[in-house]
Amino acid sequence: MSDEKTTHFGYRQVAVAEKATQIREVFDSVAPRYDLMNDLMSLGVHRLWKRRTVALAGVRRGQRVLDLAAGTGDLTERFVGLVGKEGAVVSTDINATMLDRGRDRLVDLGLAGNIHYAQANAEALPFAADRFDCISIGFGLRNVTHKQRALEEMFRVLRPGGRVLVLEFSHPASLPLRKAYDLYSFSVLPALGRLVAGDADSYRYLAESIRMHPDQETLQTMLEAAGFERCEFFNLSGGIVAIHRGYKL
Repeated sequence: MSDEKTTHFGYRQVAVAEKATQIREVFDSVAPRYDLMNDLMSLGVHRLWKRRTVALAGVRRGQRVLDLAAGTGDLTERFVGLVGKEGAVVSTDINATMLDRGRDRLVDLGLAGNIHYAQANAEALPFAADRFDCISIGFGLRNVTHKQRALEEMFRVLRPGGRVLVLEFSHPASLPLRKAYDLYSFSVLPALGRLVAGDADSYRYLAESIRMHPDQETLQTMLEAAGFERCEFFNLSGGIVAIHRGYKL
């Protein structure tokens, strides 16, 4: 963010007040083919990244989980089975279209009763302090305008002893992988988006937003600044994706 009035939207600078609208337009556009594109873009590996995130969360029966930027509910689906009927998962997204698609998908899977839904902005969560045992945000933090504020909100609503998991595209660890990833991101992704989703611009934004997102060490520092302790990160696929974990102690 260059000053208090503007922020980045991919590589472009836009007014802070406009970014949320533009993000909504991106996800309104990609929502119908969101799951298919995730499979195509990652060759299905995104499922393994999410499985690893859930494993690192250590969620137990009876606990409360907050799934931010839940999208079509992949992480929510996995957490529901772990918390059981005694627990609960709150699935949230700032985008109503994505939230509706996630709810419809989970209902079609027969998952209901211990799932609650809320349209929520990660920067101003509508929940009481010390409410959740675990918070996850999968591939959503890079779209948040004020990331530090969102991390502070997560810390506020997390119970003492709870943990946060941030699954996000990150920065490849090696130069050769970084060059190959750049070629893929700026050539293949927009073309794939145009062919499958009829929208090259949204997937060009995706590539740009990843490059503007803090690297692994910077995001760990941001988690610590928000109050989290025992912070660590786990590189997946050579650092193309990273999982950050921190605890409220």
